[in-house]
Amino acid sequence: MNTIHNTLPPLQPLHAATTAKVKNTSPADAQSSFANSLKSAIEQVNKANVASDQKTEQLVKGEVNNLHDVMITAQKASIMMQTAIEVQSKAIDAYKEISRMQI
Repeated sequence: MNTIHNTLPPLQPLHAATTAKVKNTSPADAQSSFANSLKSAIEQVNKANVASDQKTEQLVKGEVNNLHDVMITAQKASIMMQTAIEVQSKAIDAYKEISRMQI
């Protein structure tokens, strides 16, 4: 029987995370990177919704016999959409908070 020490990797020291080097980027590069990240996330949510719609159509047509697979795909799409909505809400809240700051 394996012990915990044999199965888990050793923990890394915390100071390694605090001494990580920060990469200097220009505001334009940061904006582009952020925009690409958002675009990618939205595309993933869209793909999940399309896959869910396709599985549901196949189920209705009788082409799919595995109801569990259809439900799992639909639930994944639902969770991704809820997460996207929450991220949008938090981003709007952060923007409002920043706009209220006095300089």
